[in-house]
Amino acid sequence: MKILTLCGSARPQSSNRLLLNALVHLWSEDEVVFYDIHQLPLFADVPDRDRSNILGDFKVAVSAADAIIIATPEYAHNLPAALKNALEWLVRDGEAAGKPVLPITLTPHAPRGENCMQSLCWTLAALNCRIVSKVDLYRDDLVYDEQGRLIDCLGRETLVAARALF
Repeated sequence: MKILTLCGSARPQSSNRLLLNALVHLWSEDEVVFYDIHQLPLFADVPDRDRSNILGDFKVAVSAADAIIIATPEYAHNLPAALKNALEWLVRDGEAAGKPVLPITLTPHAPRGENCMQSLCWTLAALNCRIVSKVDLYRDDLVYDEQGRLIDCLGRETLVAARALF
């Protein structure tokens, strides 16, 4: 299965990006591909604006994916602007429609992430995605080895179980 991953955080070494990188090892039987949404231009529903190479590549990546995983922090009680921007580019042509999506919020501690998850799910519903589950993780739920692989921890167990939902 080809799984596209999107990260809401712009920091290259963010905890959300590390989590998505760990999925490559955890789900080694799948093709897990990361797409950097932070290079996309700001959304403007203007004809021909979405025909740039960057936008075209993004839309092709979404269309080619069998499933999508989104890992994101919560910023100002919402999803990060870059993530919302990326998802808005998918509204008109429906590249994500019907795709199974696993939204993950990864934040330092509860209750952070709740507002972001709600907003993200509303946006995914507008895209007609199939939300397979909602995963709220906190920093203490994840333990990595020196190679960045998840080792025995609640987060690993949760993600192994979530994989079966696709």
